[in-house]
Amino acid sequence: MKKLFCIVLLAAIFSCKNESNIDFKPSFKTVTADTLLKDDISIRALLVDGDKIWYAGSNGKYGQIALADGTSLNGVVGGDDALPEFRSIAHTEEAVFILNAGSPAALYKISKNGKQVRKVYSETGTTVFYDSMEFYNNKEGIAMGDPTDKCLSVIITRDGGDTWEKMVCGNLPETGEGEAAFAASDTNLIIKDDNTWMVSGGRKSRVFHSPDKGKSWKVYDTPIVQGSEMSGIFSADFYNDKIGFAVGGDFEKPKNNKGNKIITTNGGKKWKTVGNNTGFGYASCVQFVPESNGNELVTAGPSGIYYSYDSGENWEQIYDDKTLYTLRFADNKTMITAGQNKIVRLKLE
Repeated sequence: MKKLFCIVLLAAIFSCKNESNIDFKPSFKTVTADTLLKDDISIRALLVDGDKIWYAGSNGKYGQIALADGTSLNGVVGGDDALPEFRSIAHTEEAVFILNAGSPAALYKISKNGKQVRKVYSETGTTVFYDSMEFYNNKEGIAMGDPTDKCLSVIITRDGGDTWEKMVCGNLPETGEGEAAFAASDTNLIIKDDNTWMVSGGRKSRVFHSPDKGKSWKVYDTPIVQGSEMSGIFSADFYNDKIGFAVGGDFEKPKNNKGNKIITTNGGKKWKTVGNNTGFGYASCVQFVPESNGNELVTAGPSGIYYSYDSGENWEQIYDDKTLYTLRFADNKTMITAGQNKIVRLKLE
C-alpha cells in the first residue's frame, strides 16, 4: 500500500467568538493522508461499516477495504448493454445495497462476504435518476431521486431491502418546475432516528422533511444559490434533529463562494447563509465532525478539502486535492474521502 503523507499546520486558525460569544477552537493541528485504493473508478458512494469501508462507483464496480490491515474484496455488476455508475450505497447488519444513477435503475443487495449479489429493485423511464440511499435500521430503508412525475422519486423498504415500493406523488410534496437533485456524493438524503431530510436543487432548492420514516412530509424553502439547472443544494448533513448544514452553489461557477453554505438550528424549517465570500466555492459534500457539538464541519469539492470549527462562519483548506467528491468519518479523528480513481484516509491529529 503506497502512502502519501501531507502535513497541514493550522497555524492561521485561532480561537474566535461568534455572535453568541461562544469560544470556538480547532480540534486538531495536522492532517496526515494515506491512499487506501487506486483504481480506474469514479467514486461518489461511500460508507463506513465498523472497521471496514464500502464503496461503489463507475464501471459497475464496488468493493470493501478493511482499515486495520488493508485486506479487500471487490466485484463488478451491471446490465447487458452498459456497466452502471453507482452513486448510492447503504447497509444493514447483513448486507450492503448499491443503486445506480440513470435508467434503467438497478438496486443490488450484496452479502457482506461478497458471495451473494441479487437485484432487488429496477425501474425504467427517461427521467429515472436516483441520487441517495439510507437505512433507518435493519428492516427499513429509503432511497430518493429526481422526479418522474410531479414529486421526487422515493422508494422504501420495510423488509430489510428484499422488496422496495415507490411512493405515489399524492403522499409527497409537489416539486416545482426544474427542481430535481444531484447525485454528487450520496448525501441528498439524511436520517437521524425517525427523521428524514431530502434536499433538492436546480431552479428551486428546498429541504423535504419527514418525522416518521417517510410516511408524511413537509417542504421548506432555503436561501442557497438557486434558479439555474446546475445550482442549489448538492449535499447536506444533520448533527442531530435540530442542527443541519448544506452546501452546493453553482456548478458552472465553481469559484463563487457567496450563498453556497446554509445552516439550520430548528430541524430544517428555517435556514440562513453563513461564511459568505469565505472558503470554498461549489462543494459536492459536507459532513459534521463527530463529537464536535455541531460546531465542526468538513467539505469536499473542486476547491479541495475545507474545514470549519465555528459552525461554518470561517473555513480553511486542510487538504489540497481537487478530485475528491465525497467523505465520511470513521471516528472524530479519521476521515475517509473518495473521488477520481482513489480512496484516501485523512488522520486529524
